[in-house]
Amino acid sequence: MSESRKSVGKVVIGSLKGNLQGLGKDMVAAALRSAGFQVIDLGVNISPETFVTTAEREKAQVIAVSVSVDKTVPFLKDLVDILNQRKLGGRVKTVIGGRAVSEKTCKEYGIDAYVRDEWDCVKKVRELLSS
Repeated sequence: MSESRKSVGKVVIGSLKGNLQGLGKDMVAAALRSAGFQVIDLGVNISPETFVTTAEREKAQVIAVSVSVDKTVPFLKDLVDILNQRKLGGRVKTVIGGRAVSEKTCKEYGIDAYVRDEWDCVKKVRELLSS
């Protein structure tokens, strides 16, 4: 593989605080990498603060959050609030996916995109970065 292959964008990915399952997240991270994105995989049980701090430090354009546990969905509000407090809202795009979230969750919390699976994530991240 050529080392000069240019990254098409940088994505911070992880499973939200309280979510200990990472299979879906791992599949999405692999799909993003294969599509040419640079992926910083934080793992599972990640706080909103850690997502934002990492995105800021790494100059990532997108935060991708896996949410598979219903009771942890409200942490998405913290994620959006921290992005806005640091004046990153709108500049750092947010995508969510997982069993516990939907298009409705996306709208309710002010997330940029909801994704159904790994290939939908690749498509939506590309769209967010080109808009």
